[in-house]
Amino acid sequence: MVAYSDLGGLGSKQGEPVLYEWLMPSLIAPVLPWLAILALLMLKPNRCASAWWVLIPLGCVAGVASAPQSVVELLPSSQFEILLDMIGALGFGLAAVWLLSSYLGWKHRMLAFLGMLLAQEAFGLVAFALRQGWESIGPETLALGMFLAVSVLVISVAMSLAGLMCRGRYGWLRLSLWLIAALVVVWLLIIGPFLIIMLLVQGGNFPMSALFGFVGVTVGITLGVLLPFLVLSYVNGFYRERLKGLLHLDGTAAPPMITPPVPAIAPASTS
Repeated sequence: MVAYSDLGGLGSKQGEPVLYEWLMPSLIAPVLPWLAILALLMLKPNRCASAWWVLIPLGCVAGVASAPQSVVELLPSSQFEILLDMIGALGFGLAAVWLLSSYLGWKHRMLAFLGMLLAQEAFGLVAFALRQGWESIGPETLALGMFLAVSVLVISVAMSLAGLMCRGRYGWLRLSLWLIAALVVVWLLIIGPFLIIMLLVQGGNFPMSALFGFVGVTVGITLGVLLPFLVLSYVNGFYRERLKGLLHLDGTAAPPMITPPVPAIAPASTS
């Protein structure tokens, strides 16, 4: 490459040539998370047309994660791109939970919670790492990677709490309201200790508006990624039943106990 600028007699118009070897970026890393989702769709419980509807909310989240920098100019370019990659990774984690929910439905609540957490962490963090590449890991990437891991934990806890507070009764409005409340409470519990530390360090000069603003942003990100998958479960009977089983909504009653019939006692014969 050669830099060129007309300096009007103040110097050379052409700078020293610089050699630069440009390599086409690999398409394997961005495609691998999609291949993993396709592999989950090949599982026996997902071999039906209804299971493929999960690609709609995943496509919505992936579309938002592919937004150009010019759409939202709130962060520097590098931070904005990493944040979008984190949002896309959250979407892949939730898609994995929705596709694996048949193995978690109607299990113990703690087992369902651990299944949601592990599936989201595994798929989300791997998708995020593949998108970033090992050579570009820096402080910003590590910070948003930690934020991704905490967001997965918050979503798993909030969904479990919302299912518990619904008391086994399914209703999309009730579930949505409890889920929003649980997201706010869990994020406050996580951010609260850091706020106390900052208040102690700064002598009580930390503005409370900054706290509520940060909580609002984190709740908005997690709820915004979760919302398309919730809408899918509300309108699609296949995933509605899976959501009920995952959160123990409309719990099925235990089968009645069958007692063996009491053998009839023949009356004693009289001689």
